[in-house]
Amino acid sequence: MTNTTSIKAILFDKDGTLLDFDASWAGINEALAQMASDGNPQFTDKLLRIAGMDPLSKSTSAGSLFAAGNSQEIAEAWISAGAKFDQAQLASEIDKLCIEGMRSAVPLPGIPGALHALSKAGFKLGVASSDSEASIHAFLQATGLSGHFEFIVGYDSGHGPKPEPGMMTGFAAAIDLPVSAIAMIGDNTHDLIMAQAASAGLKIGVLSGTGTEGDLSPLADIILESVAGLPDFLDNV
Repeated sequence: MTNTTSIKAILFDKDGTLLDFDASWAGINEALAQMASDGNPQFTDKLLRIAGMDPLSKSTSAGSLFAAGNSQEIAEAWISAGAKFDQAQLASEIDKLCIEGMRSAVPLPGIPGALHALSKAGFKLGVASSDSEASIHAFLQATGLSGHFEFIVGYDSGHGPKPEPGMMTGFAAAIDLPVSAIAMIGDNTHDLIMAQAASAGLKIGVLSGTGTEGDLSPLADIILESVAGLPDFLDNV
């Protein structure tokens, strides 16, 4: 593991890392499936399951399309299952509903305070999500967190999707630091595989989203309960 004193910047996943995944996404994902199914209840449930959400418990599986995929990937899977849309049209409709939903998303406990502490300590911060760039901005603006971040990248920002390394290398270029000086923190294996592919300086898994310790431990240098514990971790190692 890299000496944490060499870490000068932190790239955050969004869903399950900065925001409460189930509280924020369950209703949005149901609306997405209802739209794609044209309101057919049975087909809605089928599409939810394909994307990784249990229609009864409202929980989402780690590594599923809802947990780690992007709108293009979800659209492709749903069209393959019978959704009557052109892929570009369906992906666009998914993005629109996600942007609207992010305006009422719920941050995880302790996130504002942690981001304030990290910014005050001099870390450069960014967000990398499989959501669209506009959706990330909608969440950060609605929660008053935008001012902490110097770099925002979504699946449609031109740096490639997770788990490819482009989002991390794009962040490094934007802030003029080597990737080895950047920590990646996320709740899903896609986040940590991206960090590994980019040769990030530190790979941090958090248990605040859909990923489990069993999922993340083989890929992470450290596992934390949530981002709320990150300032103390960086202060005490």
